[in-house]
Amino acid sequence: MAHVDDRYAAHPFPELNGPGIRLRPWSPESDADVATWLRGTTDPEFRRWNTPLKPVTDADSARESLRFKAMRAAEGRAASYCVTDADTGTPLGHIGVDGINPDMRSARVGYWVLPEARGRRVATRALALTAHWAFTDLGLHRLELGHAVGHEASCRIAERCGLRYEGTLRGAIFEAGRHDAFRDRHLHARLATDPEPAVG
Repeated sequence: MAHVDDRYAAHPFPELNGPGIRLRPWSPESDADVATWLRGTTDPEFRRWNTPLKPVTDADSARESLRFKAMRAAEGRAASYCVTDADTGTPLGHIGVDGINPDMRSARVGYWVLPEARGRRVATRALALTAHWAFTDLGLHRLELGHAVGHEASCRIAERCGLRYEGTLRGAIFEAGRHDAFRDRHLHARLATDPEPAVG
């Protein structure tokens, strides 16, 4: 099994294939990817639960956001994937592994799904696929997921994919649409030694 520090020179991270979905790297030079990224990160449901440090507001800021993610991927510090339909290639959402720590063999995972793709277990399938890759090919020991308290859908997806609830972090993330106020975050995590969940 390779470990994360051995994978730094192996960029780009590989495409991943799972039941009905394909995960491919985002391309900041693709106008279609930029438009999808803009639509996903300005969606009201995304904004309800996420407050990026640098908000995406237009095509230019969307492209800059994707370029930053591509740079982090090239450095081996993150892997950002466009979740697509395996048959048609239609974008369905995003999943990313960030904060890769080669010393502790740990990282964080996060995702969002486009409005028209919700209710189809896209996030569940993408998270299960990404977690399996992170624990095998990437060689992680611990994978964390955090979400705003009250985001019950994210809780269910995390638990379904074997990321157990570990506690509540007080005032750990921004309030919706604000950088001057904070809210609590649920922490979920899974270890490489945990049983592989049965995700249908």
